[in-house]
Amino acid sequence: MKATDNVDTQVRHLDFDSGTALAAALATRVAQVLAEAIESRGQATLAVSGGSTPKRFFTELSKQPINWGKVTVTLVDERMVGPEHERSNHRLASQHLLQNRAADAAFVPLYMKSDTAESAAANAAERIDALALPFDVVVLGMGTDGHTASFFPGGTTLAQVTDPACPASVMAIEAPGAGEPRLTLTLPRIIEAGLLVLHIEGETKRAVLASALEPGPEQAMPVRAVLRQAKRPLEIYWAP
Repeated sequence: MKATDNVDTQVRHLDFDSGTALAAALATRVAQVLAEAIESRGQATLAVSGGSTPKRFFTELSKQPINWGKVTVTLVDERMVGPEHERSNHRLASQHLLQNRAADAAFVPLYMKSDTAESAAANAAERIDALALPFDVVVLGMGTDGHTASFFPGGTTLAQVTDPACPASVMAIEAPGAGEPRLTLTLPRIIEAGLLVLHIEGETKRAVLASALEPGPEQAMPVRAVLRQAKRPLEIYWAP
């Protein structure tokens, strides 16, 4: 592993030789923070992203020997589909994270069937606001278009969800190429996390990240909103 700190952008890069090594290290780091939260106040909260990248990390995290009965897990974002759908992040978390020791954790879904995207977002916000916030850990992913969470370029509510003063915890968003309408945690809920991680793998995404760290509009590469607004150093875990 190679670690590099960049004080100006509040970013700490941790590079690994393989996805397997990354998953093990990230699982250990996240479990440590969750365990510290449990020790200090008797509970811990974790929000995770979807997609294929975090599967190995989820499996490693699920085996960590912490008091999972004191942990509440939720999602950074979710497609407006049921948990049985193949593209559901709820399904992904159930199959890969909420297993082994982590089967004892509580899970709070973002999407529950609603008449409209707006009502689904409002209902999700109520569930999130009922948690012990801020989150102890938020683990984000990143797409090759520079999106993170469901902050997509061209998204219908992108300006609102990336506003650091946004009053809502969850909002609906639609964007070209995003498929189903999405629900997403808003920027304020993400950047206030005790530990904020960006987990990316592959040389293509490394190049995207390098572009995102350069000057440019946040609306074109929304991950810049997180990189620039993070309230404490953002830890970036990368592997080929």
